Amino acid sequence: MAEKPISVVPLLSRALHRIRSTPPRIIASPPTQPRRAAVSLIIRVVPAPNAVFPPESANPVTLSEFFELDWVNDPAARPEILFLQRENPAPEDSAMSRMRNTQEAHVAFPGGRMEADDEGGLYTAMRQTWEEIGIDLAEKDYTCIGQLDDREITTSLGKRLLMILSPFVFLQLTPNAPPPDPAVSTTLHWTSLASLVSAHAPPRWSTVAVDAASRLAPKHSTALRLIVQALVGSMEFPAIIVHPSSLPSITLDGKPNIDILEKGILQAAIPHKLKLWGLSLGMTLDLMSYMVLPEPSSLRDNSESLKPHSGSSSPISPMVQLPYQTGAEGIRMDVVAPSLASVFPRFSYPDVNFWIWVFGKRYREVVRGWEASVRGGGTNDRRINWSGSALSTFYAAVRKALVVVIVARALGILFGVAFATWWIFGQ
Repeated sequence: MAEKPISVVPLLSRALHRIRSTPPRIIASPPTQPRRAAVSLIIRVVPAPNAVFPPESANPVTLSEFFELDWVNDPAARPEILFLQRENPAPEDSAMSRMRNTQEAHVAFPGGRMEADDEGGLYTAMRQTWEEIGIDLAEKDYTCIGQLDDREITTSLGKRLLMILSPFVFLQLTPNAPPPDPAVSTTLHWTSLASLVSAHAPPRWSTVAVDAASRLAPKHSTALRLIVQALVGSMEFPAIIVHPSSLPSITLDGKPNIDILEKGILQAAIPHKLKLWGLSLGMTLDLMSYMVLPEPSSLRDNSESLKPHSGSSSPISPMVQLPYQTGAEGIRMDVVAPSLASVFPRFSYPDVNFWIWVFGKRYREVVRGWEASVRGGGTNDRRINWSGSALSTFYAAVRKALVVVIVARALGILFGVAFATWWIFGQ
């Protein structure tokens, strides 16, 4: 007999309660770069086809009451998270969207930049969501669960800060809500959380290749970009292949779903392979870590789980399938900070990765300090921007490695040309 799949609803309940009770790490904008942005992680529970709903109440249910409802706990209920595909990426997406394969598409979360008259990050996330996809998160159908840690959006290999990004988590409290109305260039993809967090159907991991020249050479210097690309190759980021949920052509009351049938709002024909990567993957892994990240006592009691293992999945929990990446000797990034593993690239040339390791002593020290903070305090020391320190030291090692590689390659080319000239004309 096949083993019965484990419901994701208890994991989702655990995550949302922990997010609500955990204060996020807020990163203050430096005076030289005040720009900020905010996005919305919208979660809903799709009821079973034969679900029976309680009478509608004038007051919205609380988070605890929501996860006690029969239709939410039905084994056939399906928790989903909303991703969107922009035909024209926003500026904060374009920094991470220089993909080489035109058959791939990048999915993200609704949101955008903060305006001068916005009241704060939460207001920005709600305003941008309404403007971009037509979902009013201020309605009683939704509740704001809380905020995940702020994230730094950088360019030029971590050297220049573009803006600070604040992710907010929302939950749809009702089984049916007004349909969204996205912009013409935006497609929505509701995706089952079970496809991201499941031991029975683990997510399919892939990579996204990005030209390193796009981070190093000027945009309008084609010749220089080609030279840099030949010298240092490309960067590869981990990615999850997203499979949107199939949607019924009728609504919960049995009537035809005109919005789906005529507009194809939620799942149109998908000509590209959808990939979740970069900042969006990092925020998704932050959410996943609240679901299943073990308590500090289990980290101390199971130190063997922190040692490197073969294979592509994390040994920490059978419910999380993260790419195997180590931040330092004996330390797994999916233990210390799952989301951080998503933004560390590997280069297509092995010697570049070798020199990154050579210059990565300071980075490894930061990661060890972070791991010690997790072990000793139960949670990351909120007074220290561990993720920012890890990113800055990692990319500092990357920049040094690229200088060495480019100089070595240039000297090799010059030596080769000189030797060829001598061989041809000096004989």
